[in-house]
Amino acid sequence: MKTVVITGSARGFGFAMLECFRKNNFNTVICDVNESILSSAEEKLKKEDGKGKVISIKCDVTSEDDIKSLINIVKEEIGNIDIWINNAGVNQPDNYIWDIDYNTISRLIDINLKGDIIASRIIYKEMKKNESGAIYFTEGFGYDGRARSKLTLYGTSKRGVNFFIDSLAKEIEDDKENVLVGHIIPGIMITNFIRKSLGDGTSIEIPEKTKLVYNVLGDYPETIANYIVPKIINNTKQNAKFVWLSNSRAFIRAFKGFALGIHPDYFKEN
Repeated sequence: MKTVVITGSARGFGFAMLECFRKNNFNTVICDVNESILSSAEEKLKKEDGKGKVISIKCDVTSEDDIKSLINIVKEEIGNIDIWINNAGVNQPDNYIWDIDYNTISRLIDINLKGDIIASRIIYKEMKKNESGAIYFTEGFGYDGRARSKLTLYGTSKRGVNFFIDSLAKEIEDDKENVLVGHIIPGIMITNFIRKSLGDGTSIEIPEKTKLVYNVLGDYPETIANYIVPKIINNTKQNAKFVWLSNSRAFIRAFKGFALGIHPDYFKEN
């Protein structure tokens, strides 16, 4: 039975992916820095249909010691890790870059970019010992180079992650190891992420125009996870890109939403 570890997975997209993996009889490991929600996430996940083990571990992805400890716990309680997904991430405050303080800049870059790098170098060494494995990354706005006001810091971190994935894939090919890396590109998701900076920090005021875009192009994490996870499970390609909000899907959504006015109101629902 295979094992998947997903960082930042006590809620949101990370948890939705774990639900899909569990339904596919994977051992699932919930990893999150917020200890208060880990036990409830574990209890909820165990209620899902599936034969694999479920464990939860507190872990700060910016800490090398925490990452190593997490891996050792999984090895002791379950065994080797087959799939690792770098999913932990935080949003930036709704401010221009010159109005964001140093500590916020450091914390966001540490979580969104540095955390992915730290975790990847450590888990790769483990997978190299096992001669197999796969490392995936959840990407976000800015990964493709698009820019937007008041998302400068967040977009910069995700652009860095995109470059890191491509380069890591080349280095693994040089190393001639049977370890895959890949991109998870979910598009616009309706989660608490868009409403809070730095996880559970300052509330973000979402403009009405932005709400309309989310309503037209957005989806709940469960919908996206149900599409992405089977592709991850069956993937054999190095540096694969799994995209939910493709150009064709976005075009159809935009036509129905903007032209015909047919779209849900996620913000009214929540």
